[in-house]
Amino acid sequence: MALFENILLALESLKMNRLRSILTMLGIIIGIGSVIAISTVGSSLTGYVSDSMTALGASSISVSLTQKSSDDDSDTTTSSNKKDFRIKMFASETPDTSDLITDQMIEEYMAAFPDDVKYVEKTCSAGTATYGSDETSVTVTGVEGDYLKAEDINLLYGRFIKDSDGERMLAVVADTFAENTLSLTAKDAVGESFTVTIDNAPQKFYIAGVYEFESETASSDEDSTTDETTEMYIPISAARHITGSSEGYQSISVKTSVDTDTLTFLDTTNSFFSAYYANNDTWDVETTSLESVISTLTEMITTISYAIAAIAAISLLVGGIGVMNIMLVSISERTKEIGTRKALGATNGSIRMQFVTEAMVICLVGGIIGISLGMALGAGLSKMLGYTATPNITSIITAVVFSLLIGLIFGYAPANKAAKLNPIDALRYE
Repeated sequence: MALFENILLALESLKMNRLRSILTMLGIIIGIGSVIAISTVGSSLTGYVSDSMTALGASSISVSLTQKSSDDDSDTTTSSNKKDFRIKMFASETPDTSDLITDQMIEEYMAAFPDDVKYVEKTCSAGTATYGSDETSVTVTGVEGDYLKAEDINLLYGRFIKDSDGERMLAVVADTFAENTLSLTAKDAVGESFTVTIDNAPQKFYIAGVYEFESETASSDEDSTTDETTEMYIPISAARHITGSSEGYQSISVKTSVDTDTLTFLDTTNSFFSAYYANNDTWDVETTSLESVISTLTEMITTISYAIAAIAAISLLVGGIGVMNIMLVSISERTKEIGTRKALGATNGSIRMQFVTEAMVICLVGGIIGISLGMALGAGLSKMLGYTATPNITSIITAVVFSLLIGLIFGYAPANKAAKLNPIDALRYE
């Protein structure tokens, strides 16, 4: 009951001195509002980055060949190590056929981890092809049938590349390429042939399917996709035949199962393929995952947000000093009131609790106003940056607790001073 009465007395005091109370709370409002706004923008940015990268395939693991450095050797100066170092110095930057990741390695990998590996995406780049006198460009990539599962491709008409297509000159093209370059509708393009130039050699393809092209640019202009380079998919064997590439892959992409911890399985995958290159003097494998990149970026954004929020929180210290100052003034103005209460039997503890409660109420009200303004500002900034506003609940709870602590810490000294007043001297105070 005493606490409830103290809260009512504190609110009554705020009403009687509105302007002074608002000016006192200003530091608290600005400090907490800034922290909440920054944390909201940080959470929104983190969510946006996470969602964007997840859409690109956060559960995928990329396995690629990488050249070994001289640091991989021991520091001993034996002739064998010197020989290995010379081999690496003059080694080609392009792996030999014997260095490539083979289909046998991939099959053994999938057999070793059947519950973790959903499928393995294998591709062969055939470079960039040009069409017609205007030299419209398309990127040509040799793929297998599983590529459609791995990538978010919306097939509109026809079919996608199959493993049984072998070296057949079939192609799956974008709807924009069919319409803008071949002057065919996406539906009518299926079954038609066209000729493109790859490495100065003309190559004739038949369109097996047409997919919906999604522009990566933010422009809303309908003609913005006209000049963009689209992707053309052909059978992987046909890509190897055109480029003269040998069997094997410099890189593959592993799609993990839903229940698999990608970050943990990343090390397992690296250990498995590294075993094949233990005796290779020049090449090794490197595994990466977007999930690990997302985790690193999230940590960076969070750290930056906390650092900026900590700087903004300095104004809370100023606000706390303002609360202490106004409480000292309030005690001076209400000295007779304190003397009267003590004369009627109020203890030092009850007087101390009254003014500590008043200080905490001032900070709490300022904190609530600051949270409201901070959330509104954070939502506005997030919208301006093109992100969905995501309030940080932890920061909001922390802000409320912190504002109460400020009231307790900076209100205690004035309250203690009021509690120690001599009642006779307080009643005589003018």
